[in-house]
Amino acid sequence: MSMEVTQALLNAQSIDGTVRKHAEESLRQFQEQNLPGFLVSLSGELANEEKPVDSRKLAGLILKNALDAKDENRKRELVQRWLSLETAAKAQVKACLLQTLSSLVLDARSTATQVVAKIAGIELPHKQWPELIGSLLSNIHQVPAHVKQATLETLGYLCEEVSHEVVEQDQVNKILTAVVQGMNSSEKNNDVRLAATRALYNALGFAQANFSNDMEREYIMRVVCETTMSPEVKIRQAAFECLVSIAAMYYVKLAPYIQDIYNITAKAVRGDQEPVALQAIEFWSTVCDEETDILEEYVGDTTGDSDLPCFYFIKQALPALIPLLLETLLKQEEDQDLDEGAWNIAMAGGTCLGLVARTTGDDIVPLVMPFIEENITKPDWRQREAATYAFGSILEGPSPDKLIPLVNHALPFMLSALVKDPSNHVKDTTAWTLGRMFEFLHSSIVGTPIINEGNAQQIITVLLQSMKDVPNVAEKACGALYFLAQGYEDVGQTSPITPFFQEIVQALLTVTHREDATESRLRASAYETLNEVVRCSTDETAPLVLQLVSVIMMELHKCLEAQNLSSDEREKQSELIGLLCGCLQVIIQKLGSSEPTKYVFSQYADQIMGLFIRVFACRNATAHEEAMLAIGALAYAIGPDFAKYLPEFYQFLEMDLQNFEEYQVCAVTVGVVGDICRALEDKILPYCDGIMTQLLRNLSSDNLHRSVKPPLFSCIGDIALAIGDNFNKYLMYAMNTLQIAAETYAHTSAFDLEMTDYINSLRNGILEAYSGIFQGFKNSSKTQLLIPYAPHILQFLDSIYMEKDMDDVVMKTAIGVLGDLADTLGSNAGSLIQQSLSSRDFLNECLTSDDHMIKESAEWAKLAINRAISV
Repeated sequence: MSMEVTQALLNAQSIDGTVRKHAEESLRQFQEQNLPGFLVSLSGELANEEKPVDSRKLAGLILKNALDAKDENRKRELVQRWLSLETAAKAQVKACLLQTLSSLVLDARSTATQVVAKIAGIELPHKQWPELIGSLLSNIHQVPAHVKQATLETLGYLCEEVSHEVVEQDQVNKILTAVVQGMNSSEKNNDVRLAATRALYNALGFAQANFSNDMEREYIMRVVCETTMSPEVKIRQAAFECLVSIAAMYYVKLAPYIQDIYNITAKAVRGDQEPVALQAIEFWSTVCDEETDILEEYVGDTTGDSDLPCFYFIKQALPALIPLLLETLLKQEEDQDLDEGAWNIAMAGGTCLGLVARTTGDDIVPLVMPFIEENITKPDWRQREAATYAFGSILEGPSPDKLIPLVNHALPFMLSALVKDPSNHVKDTTAWTLGRMFEFLHSSIVGTPIINEGNAQQIITVLLQSMKDVPNVAEKACGALYFLAQGYEDVGQTSPITPFFQEIVQALLTVTHREDATESRLRASAYETLNEVVRCSTDETAPLVLQLVSVIMMELHKCLEAQNLSSDEREKQSELIGLLCGCLQVIIQKLGSSEPTKYVFSQYADQIMGLFIRVFACRNATAHEEAMLAIGALAYAIGPDFAKYLPEFYQFLEMDLQNFEEYQVCAVTVGVVGDICRALEDKILPYCDGIMTQLLRNLSSDNLHRSVKPPLFSCIGDIALAIGDNFNKYLMYAMNTLQIAAETYAHTSAFDLEMTDYINSLRNGILEAYSGIFQGFKNSSKTQLLIPYAPHILQFLDSIYMEKDMDDVVMKTAIGVLGDLADTLGSNAGSLIQQSLSSRDFLNECLTSDDHMIKESAEWAKLAINRAISV
């Protein structure tokens, strides 16, 4: 078979489609008919030095894909499949892989390193392959440099794949020793040093005990700092990446090294190649992030006591760090404004400067202002742009009192530069800076407004004029107008931009029709701004918003009529359809929120719904998602009248509830079902069989993305609330599903915050479902149907209270459910609540909460419980 496998692997890369298809099919059949044989053959191919490089590379890639997948469910399947293979086959595969690490062919070695790590990621947590790390470490002492390099690379990948809990501390120490020795300047082979430095980056998460030991930490830090001086660019870059990671993981251990690190990073920023300089700047950005988090936690904690100490490294480094960052702003690239993904030293320096401003507040201002004043009027565009960028970067962090006088002084100059400066770069950055001024210093909360009757007209005139400029400048001008509108969100009746509403809307619509509107995200930005202008508009402009309905409907109609488009044009058209649906959603929400406009607007509802139905014919996830959200807004706005659209709309609702592939569409659709339930109440009944069947099917599926599960639970509550005790036909199925879920998610046992947050969102969904069911059955003759489920629900509440890891949202919903239980079941719940382990403690904790929403729910629950007990 081995010759055939080689040929099949080569044919699978043929440019001849027929040959390729035939080879792929025969490989697939081999895999399906004899998986152990297939994997052994591939590993043999990879290990065989006499085979062609191309067949070996593909063999390694197929092996890797047989062990891992991006999709979580698929990954679980592959892991189980590997674990259940017979031991002899697995041993053969592993032996071949370890043999390949000493191959003279780089591609073969490199693939083997990754596959070994994938298998380690599966087996080590199951206490299998215990000899692996030992045999890798014995390789390190081999003479050929390429074997050493491959082994260090494997150790690096292994640390990425395996959780640090799985590896014994003794082995961790040996891995770190091998890696740090490989980084040492005494190692003359650059490939080995690079592999070792990259391996350390992955192994840092394993090094907690080592960083707590002064001698070991000193040694690691000394070697990392020395490695930043390597003659080889990639090695220096990798060493700085290690420093960035150390700043994030071991901030509290940095103090003894911070002066040396400043010297190293300053030298790199000023004189090294860009990849290295970027990492050196990133080190300081990471320290800013760490200190901001500590200080925010410190402020947020009522005891004023953060878990971590803040060493104020940034504050102390300001006098040296600010000049260094300001220098970077002068290293712009000629075409940076036009490339959306651009990232260079000037951008990194400006970003870091912004983070420093957030970390240190007012202290940064006197250090940056002289640079701005000196450069803002210089003849060289680079100096003017750098000064403007510096100003924009420090607007978040310092207090309004400190910044507003400066902004008031700078505003006329900025407006003039936006129109008159000869440099596209300067105009681009000026528009961005104006946007930042409006975002952070212009709102109803700020004492002295920077925009007033006197300058509003000039500001709007300049922004509208700049929206005719080249796409990147026009896009930033739209952004500035977005924040300008947002600042008037809560002003009530009049705002200084009300007189210009029609002019602004017209200018934004003109932008959307520009020939070059698809460049620099210009069209999307114009629609986002139009939405914000509408959302924050006052009652005075309601008639103009009404006029906008037919304009946007006409645009959407034109879009849906377009025929014979190329695939590129079709993609742009789908994006535009999504933007127009989003715009209609905002208009519907705006007009639907007050009675007079709601009445006038409802005359358009049939036409709008007709357009949305047509959107479902185009196969584009974003367009579907936006149309769904807009339909949810329409249902909310017109209430029970929405029922007439359900016969035609239901098929699309069902189709998108089944759309597991584009799970965001599925999640949005679940939310829209909730909106429709609230709008229609029991008029939704004829469709409930289909909806409930699909919701329960989705909840039991392993193929649905996990983010959709929490809203699915909530949606069951929405249906129950809408149809009241008619829900009894689904009660047993729903309660069974909820009970299984509640038992699964009562305990988190999660190591990371992200998982705890996710489990809390699931708990909240489950609780919302219980709440909807109890409220739906309240005052019904069928409330006794709920009594059997009460003990389990109380047990769930006890468990999550005991875990002590629920967030405020869950706490509020949970205490609400306790109240619902008492309110709906009365005396039947009273005795159960009295027997509950923690209900009293939980209630008392909620009654004394600082969160007024939790306190309010708890006070209501207390009344309901007292009534239930006293009956």
